[in-house]
Amino acid sequence: MPLSNLQTRAVETLLHPYTNQATFRETGPLVFERGKGVHIYDTDGKAYLEGMAGLWCTALGYDNEELVEAAATQMRKLPFAHLFTAKSHDPAIELAEKLKEIAPVPISKVFFCNSGSEANDSQMKLVWYMNNALGRPNKKKIISRVKAYHGVTIASASLTGLPNNHIDFDLPIARVLHTSCPHHYRFARDGESEEDFATRLATEFEELILKEGPDTVAAFIAEPVMGAGGVIVPPKTYFPKIMAVCAKYDVFMIDDEVICGFGRLGTPFGCTALGYKPNSISIAKALSSAYLPIAGVMIPEEMYQALIVESKKIGTFGHGFTYSGHPVSAAVAIKTLEIYKRDKIFETAAKNAPQFQKRLMALADHPLVGEARGMGMVGAIELAAHKPSKKPFDAQRGLGARVVANAQAEGLIVRFIAGDVISICPPIIIKPAEIDELFDKLGRALDKTLDWAKREQLLAA
Repeated sequence: MPLSNLQTRAVETLLHPYTNQATFRETGPLVFERGKGVHIYDTDGKAYLEGMAGLWCTALGYDNEELVEAAATQMRKLPFAHLFTAKSHDPAIELAEKLKEIAPVPISKVFFCNSGSEANDSQMKLVWYMNNALGRPNKKKIISRVKAYHGVTIASASLTGLPNNHIDFDLPIARVLHTSCPHHYRFARDGESEEDFATRLATEFEELILKEGPDTVAAFIAEPVMGAGGVIVPPKTYFPKIMAVCAKYDVFMIDDEVICGFGRLGTPFGCTALGYKPNSISIAKALSSAYLPIAGVMIPEEMYQALIVESKKIGTFGHGFTYSGHPVSAAVAIKTLEIYKRDKIFETAAKNAPQFQKRLMALADHPLVGEARGMGMVGAIELAAHKPSKKPFDAQRGLGARVVANAQAEGLIVRFIAGDVISICPPIIIKPAEIDELFDKLGRALDKTLDWAKREQLLAA
């Protein structure tokens, strides 16, 4: 079909992220026009259940009038003010206070920015800055994980552990390392239990620190449940074992809560659900239910004291963004946190999670699915050409993309990531009947893809 006027304009004017720029010129984009609840509508009026909450972010759905009004009210009162050079404003102050109140660990200050990428980029700078203040100029290396996703700035893309974020961008930069991915299905040895797998990964983590030299390793960064790397849920004892290694070698633990924070796992923060206590925390996405860009770094007292030391020496803290703590974004985030608390959104997510996970795990029986995995209100299915051996499909055949296209035809938005992995992350306000709608549509998309795979003889014997 020829492209519509809007599609053509998009092709000719926009550089779309995470898009094959070559094929995009032929296919054009799916153009959305409006949203309501957990559904989003294209320019032809077709409804889609937004099974990815946009990009893991629109927790409260697409038509929350309270958030719209919070933005409008603040826009009329004070549409912009910055936090540079000893200036401040009430929305940023109040939001920081509310975040300190609900933090899972003691937090001294909140530094605001605009995206998860900026938050994790700032984390890296702050750790380096802190260690300079503490007289540890060589303790600068940051350890991330294979398949991690921490953003796309030069620093945060280096922390990300996915090849497509590095290839031909000349990344990762120096002083960024990657340790093993805690995905038992894909990386466990034959007969290795989840407990033994977790022990081995903690041992490998410690060996990496010792190889590099503990005096050179500054921090470890991790998502509670890995998101764009494949929705990878670690073994239950993984984080306690990893945190013991961090404590042993004085490695600062950065908790990337950009996806898991604010109810996705049924708790305010994912680290609580996974049983560990970080030093600092990155937040974004559901902080404002994605209605306006806002993110932050929640920092401990030890880091704040280092900033004071450096400010005395240098005369300023030379980091920040024009829109750090933007008053309109902050006002929307304040209202978002109020709604979460008042309407018991996290508790409702925890209540609905068993149904979500039951429907998700049932897909493990589908002939195309090697593993179904998830936690709380997020999940994924990993496609496999041969279940017993876990053999993946030939990447060139695009099975994941075909499932996504078939789901889209059914009126469902899901995403393929990290190979043939289909991720599912609806708004956390999704109702039980809508959970069934989501998985019914995904099941039909899988069946259509199976029919095609059989015709193409892609399933291994």
